[in-house]
Amino acid sequence: MAMNLGAYTACLHNFTLPEALDHLKSFGLTGAEVNVGGFIPSPHCPVDLLIGSKTAREDYLGIFEEKGMRLAGLNTSGNVADPLPDVGPRHTYDLKRAIELAGKLGIGEIVCMSGLPGTDPDAKYPAWVVNPWNGEQLEVLEYQYSVLEEFWKEMDLRAQDAGVKLAWELHPTNTVFTPTQFLQFEERVGGFKNIGVNMDPSHLMWQGMDIMKSIELLGDKIFHVHAKDTKIEPGVATRGVLDPSFGPVPEDESARTPVGMDHYCSSWPSDPAWRFVAIGEGHDVPWWSEFLAAIAKIDPEMNINIEHEDAAYDQLEGIRLGAENLIAAQSA
Repeated sequence: MAMNLGAYTACLHNFTLPEALDHLKSFGLTGAEVNVGGFIPSPHCPVDLLIGSKTAREDYLGIFEEKGMRLAGLNTSGNVADPLPDVGPRHTYDLKRAIELAGKLGIGEIVCMSGLPGTDPDAKYPAWVVNPWNGEQLEVLEYQYSVLEEFWKEMDLRAQDAGVKLAWELHPTNTVFTPTQFLQFEERVGGFKNIGVNMDPSHLMWQGMDIMKSIELLGDKIFHVHAKDTKIEPGVATRGVLDPSFGPVPEDESARTPVGMDHYCSSWPSDPAWRFVAIGEGHDVPWWSEFLAAIAKIDPEMNINIEHEDAAYDQLEGIRLGAENLIAAQSA
Protein backbone atom coordinates (compact mmCIF):
# COMPACT_ATOMS: atom_id res chain seq x y z
CA MET A 1 0.00 0.00 0.00
CA ALA A 2 1.63 3.22 -1.19
CA MET A 3 -0.36 6.25 -0.11
CA ASN A 4 0.38 9.95 -0.43
CA LEU A 5 1.82 10.84 2.97
CA GLY A 6 2.62 14.48 3.64
CA ALA A 7 2.20 17.22 6.22
CA TYR A 8 0.35 20.49 6.71
CA THR A 9 3.01 23.22 6.80
CA ALA A 10 1.22 25.72 9.07
CA CYS A 11 3.42 24.80 12.03
CA LEU A 12 6.54 25.50 9.92
CA HIS A 13 5.61 29.14 9.41
CA ASN A 14 9.09 30.36 10.40
CA PHE A 15 10.71 28.45 7.54
CA THR A 16 10.64 29.41 3.89
CA LEU A 17 8.67 27.08 1.62
CA PRO A 18 11.83 25.42 0.20
CA GLU A 19 13.16 24.91 3.74
CA ALA A 20 9.85 23.46 4.90
CA LEU A 21 9.78 21.05 1.96
CA ASP A 22 13.35 19.96 2.69
CA HIS A 23 12.38 19.12 6.27
CA LEU A 24 9.32 17.14 5.24
CA LYS A 25 11.27 15.22 2.61
CA SER A 26 13.98 14.37 5.15
CA PHE A 27 11.27 12.74 7.28
CA GLY A 28 10.26 10.48 4.40
CA LEU A 29 7.15 12.43 3.40
CA THR A 30 6.24 13.23 -0.20
CA GLY A 31 3.65 16.02 0.00
CA ALA A 32 2.82 19.34 1.62
CA GLU A 33 -0.50 21.05 2.31
CA VAL A 34 -0.25 24.83 2.59
CA ASN A 35 -2.48 27.39 4.27
CA VAL A 36 -4.11 30.09 2.16
CA GLY A 37 -6.25 31.96 4.68
CA GLY A 38 -8.92 31.51 7.32
CA PHE A 39 -7.91 31.39 10.98
CA ILE A 40 -4.18 31.66 10.31
CA PRO A 41 -1.96 33.50 7.79
CA SER A 42 -0.52 32.13 4.56
CA PRO A 43 3.24 32.02 5.03
CA HIS A 44 3.94 29.55 2.22
CA CYS A 45 1.59 30.75 -0.51
CA PRO A 46 1.37 34.29 -2.00
CA VAL A 47 -2.28 33.94 -2.95
CA ASP A 48 -2.83 37.26 -4.73
CA LEU A 49 0.37 36.97 -6.77
CA LEU A 50 -0.42 33.42 -7.86
CA ILE A 51 -4.01 34.21 -8.85
CA GLY A 52 -2.83 37.12 -11.01
CA SER A 53 0.19 35.58 -12.70
CA LYS A 54 0.56 32.36 -14.70
CA THR A 55 4.33 32.74 -14.56
CA ALA A 56 4.22 33.03 -10.77
CA ARG A 57 2.09 29.87 -10.59
CA GLU A 58 4.56 27.99 -12.77
CA ASP A 59 7.45 29.17 -10.60
CA TYR A 60 5.58 28.22 -7.45
CA LEU A 61 4.81 24.70 -8.63
CA GLY A 62 8.42 24.51 -9.80
CA ILE A 63 9.58 24.78 -6.18
CA PHE A 64 7.69 21.57 -5.34
CA GLU A 65 8.96 19.84 -8.48
CA GLU A 66 12.55 20.82 -7.73
CA LYS A 67 12.26 19.38 -4.22
CA GLY A 68 10.58 16.19 -5.46
CA MET A 69 7.44 16.97 -3.46
CA ARG A 70 3.71 17.32 -4.24
CA LEU A 71 1.43 20.22 -3.41
CA ALA A 72 -1.06 18.00 -1.58
CA GLY A 73 -3.91 20.39 -0.93
CA LEU A 74 -4.74 23.91 0.21
CA ASN A 75 -6.20 24.84 3.59
CA THR A 76 -8.46 27.74 4.46
CA SER A 77 -10.09 26.53 7.67
CA GLY A 78 -12.02 29.36 9.29
CA ASN A 79 -15.51 30.49 10.20
CA VAL A 80 -17.13 31.77 7.03
CA ALA A 81 -20.40 32.33 8.91
CA ASP A 82 -19.01 34.28 11.87
CA PRO A 83 -21.18 37.39 12.42
CA LEU A 84 -18.16 39.39 13.62
CA PRO A 85 -17.42 41.83 10.78
CA ASP A 86 -13.66 41.23 10.93
CA VAL A 87 -13.95 37.42 10.80
CA GLY A 88 -16.80 35.98 8.71
CA PRO A 89 -16.47 38.24 5.65
CA ARG A 90 -12.69 37.85 5.63
CA HIS A 91 -12.81 34.06 5.87
CA THR A 92 -15.43 33.96 3.12
CA TYR A 93 -13.16 36.07 0.92
CA ASP A 94 -10.26 33.72 1.65
CA LEU A 95 -12.31 30.65 0.73
CA LYS A 96 -13.47 32.13 -2.57
CA ARG A 97 -9.89 33.08 -3.44
CA ALA A 98 -8.70 29.61 -2.45
CA ILE A 99 -11.20 28.00 -4.83
CA GLU A 100 -10.04 30.26 -7.64
CA LEU A 101 -6.38 29.60 -6.90
CA ALA A 102 -6.78 25.84 -6.56
CA GLY A 103 -8.46 25.72 -9.96
CA LYS A 104 -5.62 27.66 -11.57
CA LEU A 105 -2.95 25.53 -9.86
CA GLY A 106 -4.70 22.25 -10.66
CA ILE A 107 -4.93 21.32 -6.99
CA GLY A 108 -7.71 18.86 -6.17
CA GLU A 109 -8.74 19.64 -2.59
CA ILE A 110 -9.25 22.52 -0.17
CA VAL A 111 -9.69 21.84 3.54
CA CYS A 112 -12.27 24.13 5.14
CA MET A 113 -15.04 24.08 7.77
CA SER A 114 -18.82 24.37 7.67
CA GLY A 115 -18.77 27.52 9.77
CA LEU A 116 -20.82 28.69 12.74
CA PRO A 117 -23.37 31.54 12.54
CA GLY A 118 -24.89 33.36 15.49
CA THR A 119 -28.21 32.47 17.07
CA ASP A 120 -30.24 34.83 14.85
CA PRO A 121 -29.79 37.62 12.27
CA ASP A 122 -28.97 40.17 15.00
CA ALA A 123 -26.39 38.05 16.85
CA LYS A 124 -22.97 39.58 17.49
CA TYR A 125 -21.05 36.34 18.15
CA PRO A 126 -21.20 32.78 16.81
CA ALA A 127 -23.04 30.29 19.02
CA TRP A 128 -22.36 26.54 19.10
CA VAL A 129 -25.38 24.33 19.74
CA VAL A 130 -23.84 21.23 21.34
CA ASN A 131 -26.92 19.32 22.48
CA PRO A 132 -30.30 20.82 21.52
CA TRP A 133 -32.47 19.00 24.05
CA ASN A 134 -34.16 22.34 24.65
CA GLY A 135 -36.51 23.27 21.80
CA GLU A 136 -35.14 26.82 21.78
CA GLN A 137 -31.79 25.41 20.70
CA LEU A 138 -33.45 23.56 17.82
CA GLU A 139 -34.78 26.92 16.64
CA VAL A 140 -31.24 28.30 16.75
CA LEU A 141 -29.91 25.29 14.88
CA GLU A 142 -32.59 25.64 12.22
CA TYR A 143 -31.59 29.27 11.67
CA GLN A 144 -27.92 28.30 11.42
CA TYR A 145 -28.68 25.55 8.91
CA SER A 146 -30.67 28.00 6.80
CA VAL A 147 -27.69 30.38 6.68
CA LEU A 148 -25.24 27.65 5.75
CA GLU A 149 -27.53 26.01 3.21
CA GLU A 150 -27.54 28.92 0.77
CA PHE A 151 -23.87 29.71 1.33
CA TRP A 152 -22.59 26.20 0.65
CA LYS A 153 -24.84 25.67 -2.35
CA GLU A 154 -23.03 28.62 -3.91
CA MET A 155 -19.60 27.33 -2.87
CA ASP A 156 -20.40 23.90 -4.30
CA LEU A 157 -21.14 25.52 -7.66
CA ARG A 158 -17.93 27.58 -7.47
CA ALA A 159 -15.95 24.43 -6.68
CA GLN A 160 -17.54 22.58 -9.59
CA ASP A 161 -16.62 25.42 -11.97
CA ALA A 162 -13.02 25.36 -10.71
CA GLY A 163 -12.72 21.56 -10.72
CA VAL A 164 -11.94 21.56 -7.00
CA LYS A 165 -13.27 19.55 -4.05
CA LEU A 166 -14.01 21.19 -0.68
CA ALA A 167 -13.29 18.95 2.31
CA TRP A 168 -15.01 20.00 5.54
CA GLU A 169 -13.13 19.34 8.75
CA LEU A 170 -15.69 17.99 11.22
CA HIS A 171 -14.42 20.25 13.96
CA PRO A 172 -16.35 21.05 17.17
CA THR A 173 -17.49 24.68 17.42
CA ASN A 174 -18.78 24.32 13.85
CA THR A 175 -22.44 23.84 13.05
CA VAL A 176 -21.63 20.53 11.31
CA PHE A 177 -19.17 18.54 13.40
CA THR A 178 -20.09 14.83 13.19
CA PRO A 179 -20.21 12.33 10.29
CA THR A 180 -23.94 11.72 10.72
CA GLN A 181 -24.64 15.43 10.82
CA PHE A 182 -22.71 15.98 7.60
CA LEU A 183 -24.82 13.39 5.79
CA GLN A 184 -28.02 14.89 7.23
CA PHE A 185 -27.04 18.37 6.11
CA GLU A 186 -26.10 17.12 2.65
CA GLU A 187 -29.53 15.50 2.35
CA ARG A 188 -31.16 18.76 3.48
CA VAL A 189 -29.55 20.72 0.63
CA GLY A 190 -30.37 18.06 -1.94
CA GLY A 191 -26.84 16.68 -2.23
CA PHE A 192 -23.41 18.13 -2.92
CA LYS A 193 -21.22 17.34 -5.91
CA ASN A 194 -17.91 18.85 -4.79
CA ILE A 195 -18.26 19.15 -1.01
CA GLY A 196 -17.21 16.28 1.24
CA VAL A 197 -15.21 15.62 4.39
CA ASN A 198 -11.64 16.00 5.59
CA MET A 199 -11.25 12.95 7.84
CA ASP A 200 -9.34 14.25 10.86
CA PRO A 201 -9.76 11.48 13.45
CA SER A 202 -8.44 13.58 16.33
CA HIS A 203 -11.60 15.70 16.55
CA LEU A 204 -13.82 12.63 16.53
CA MET A 205 -11.64 10.75 19.03
CA TRP A 206 -12.16 13.18 21.89
CA GLN A 207 -15.91 13.07 21.29
CA GLY A 208 -15.81 9.30 21.83
CA MET A 209 -16.58 8.25 18.26
CA ASP A 210 -15.58 5.01 16.55
CA ILE A 211 -13.24 6.18 13.80
CA MET A 212 -13.46 3.06 11.65
CA LYS A 213 -17.27 3.12 11.71
CA SER A 214 -17.17 6.84 10.88
CA ILE A 215 -14.97 6.12 7.85
CA GLU A 216 -17.29 3.33 6.77
CA LEU A 217 -20.34 5.59 7.14
CA LEU A 218 -18.85 8.46 5.13
CA GLY A 219 -17.23 6.29 2.45
CA ASP A 220 -16.51 8.22 -0.73
CA LYS A 221 -17.63 11.45 0.94
CA ILE A 222 -14.10 11.53 2.38
CA PHE A 223 -12.02 13.69 0.05
CA HIS A 224 -8.92 14.36 2.17
CA VAL A 225 -7.28 13.22 5.42
CA HIS A 226 -5.49 14.94 8.30
CA ALA A 227 -3.40 12.55 10.37
CA LYS A 228 -3.60 13.78 13.96
CA ASP A 229 -3.89 11.87 17.23
CA THR A 230 -5.71 12.52 20.50
CA LYS A 231 -5.04 11.22 24.00
CA ILE A 232 -7.78 11.08 26.63
CA GLU A 233 -6.29 12.32 29.91
CA PRO A 234 -7.19 11.51 33.56
CA GLY A 235 -8.89 14.90 33.85
CA VAL A 236 -11.79 13.50 31.83
CA ALA A 237 -13.01 11.77 35.00
CA THR A 238 -14.38 15.02 36.41
CA ARG A 239 -14.24 17.38 33.44
CA GLY A 240 -15.85 15.30 30.69
CA VAL A 241 -14.98 15.57 27.02
CA LEU A 242 -16.89 18.85 26.65
CA ASP A 243 -14.73 20.48 29.34
CA PRO A 244 -15.20 24.29 29.19
CA SER A 245 -12.43 25.22 31.67
CA PHE A 246 -10.15 27.06 29.26
CA GLY A 247 -8.27 30.14 30.42
CA PRO A 248 -7.97 33.64 28.94
CA VAL A 249 -5.91 34.53 25.88
CA PRO A 250 -2.19 34.72 26.92
CA GLU A 251 -1.00 38.23 27.74
CA ASP A 252 2.31 37.47 26.02
CA GLU A 253 1.64 38.22 22.35
CA SER A 254 4.35 35.79 21.23
CA ALA A 255 2.45 32.94 22.95
CA ARG A 256 -0.84 33.67 21.19
CA THR A 257 -2.36 31.56 18.40
CA PRO A 258 -4.47 33.68 16.02
CA VAL A 259 -7.98 32.72 14.93
CA GLY A 260 -8.83 36.02 13.25
CA MET A 261 -7.54 39.52 12.60
CA ASP A 262 -7.54 40.38 16.31
CA HIS A 263 -8.84 37.17 17.91
CA TYR A 264 -6.81 34.38 19.52
CA CYS A 265 -7.06 30.91 21.05
CA SER A 266 -7.81 30.57 24.74
CA SER A 267 -5.27 29.01 27.11
CA TRP A 268 -5.42 25.23 27.42
CA PRO A 269 -6.50 23.76 30.81
CA SER A 270 -3.62 22.62 33.08
CA ASP A 271 -5.39 19.32 33.81
CA PRO A 272 -7.21 18.69 30.53
CA ALA A 273 -9.74 16.00 29.73
CA TRP A 274 -7.93 15.37 26.45
CA ARG A 275 -5.22 16.83 24.27
CA PHE A 276 -3.87 16.56 20.75
CA VAL A 277 -0.73 14.45 20.57
CA ALA A 278 1.79 13.30 17.98
CA ILE A 279 0.77 10.27 15.93
CA GLY A 280 1.40 7.15 18.01
CA GLU A 281 1.08 8.92 21.36
CA GLY A 282 -2.67 8.37 21.61
CA HIS A 283 -3.18 5.35 19.34
CA ASP A 284 -0.47 2.83 18.47
CA VAL A 285 0.99 1.96 15.08
CA PRO A 286 -1.33 -1.05 14.54
CA TRP A 287 -4.32 1.26 15.04
CA TRP A 288 -2.95 3.70 12.46
CA SER A 289 -2.28 0.82 10.09
CA GLU A 290 -5.96 -0.12 10.34
CA PHE A 291 -6.88 3.52 9.78
CA LEU A 292 -4.78 3.75 6.60
CA ALA A 293 -6.20 0.47 5.31
CA ALA A 294 -9.74 1.81 5.79
CA ILE A 295 -8.86 5.00 3.90
CA ALA A 296 -7.15 3.03 1.12
CA LYS A 297 -10.40 1.17 0.46
CA ILE A 298 -11.97 4.54 -0.40
CA ASP A 299 -9.03 5.92 -2.37
CA PRO A 300 -5.54 4.36 -2.39
CA GLU A 301 -4.13 7.69 -3.60
CA MET A 302 -5.76 9.83 -0.90
CA ASN A 303 -3.74 12.81 0.34
CA ILE A 304 -2.98 12.09 4.01
CA ASN A 305 -1.26 15.02 5.71
CA ILE A 306 0.11 15.14 9.24
CA GLU A 307 -1.18 18.06 11.30
CA HIS A 308 1.18 18.63 14.23
CA GLU A 309 -0.42 20.26 17.30
CA ASP A 310 1.30 18.45 20.18
CA ALA A 311 2.76 21.08 22.52
CA ALA A 312 5.05 18.44 24.10
CA TYR A 313 7.18 18.42 20.91
CA ASP A 314 8.69 21.23 18.91
CA GLN A 315 7.57 21.73 15.33
CA LEU A 316 10.19 19.53 13.65
CA GLU A 317 10.32 16.77 16.25
CA GLY A 318 6.53 16.47 16.29
CA ILE A 319 6.31 16.06 12.52
CA ARG A 320 9.31 13.70 12.48
CA LEU A 321 7.74 11.44 15.12
CA GLY A 322 4.39 11.52 13.36
CA ALA A 323 6.00 10.67 10.01
CA GLU A 324 7.99 7.82 11.53
CA ASN A 325 4.88 6.22 13.00
CA LEU A 326 2.69 6.88 9.98
CA ILE A 327 5.25 5.37 7.59
CA ALA A 328 5.58 2.37 9.93
CA ALA A 329 1.79 2.00 9.88
CA GLN A 330 1.79 2.11 6.09
CA SER A 331 4.52 -0.53 5.93
CA ALA A 332 2.53 -2.78 8.26
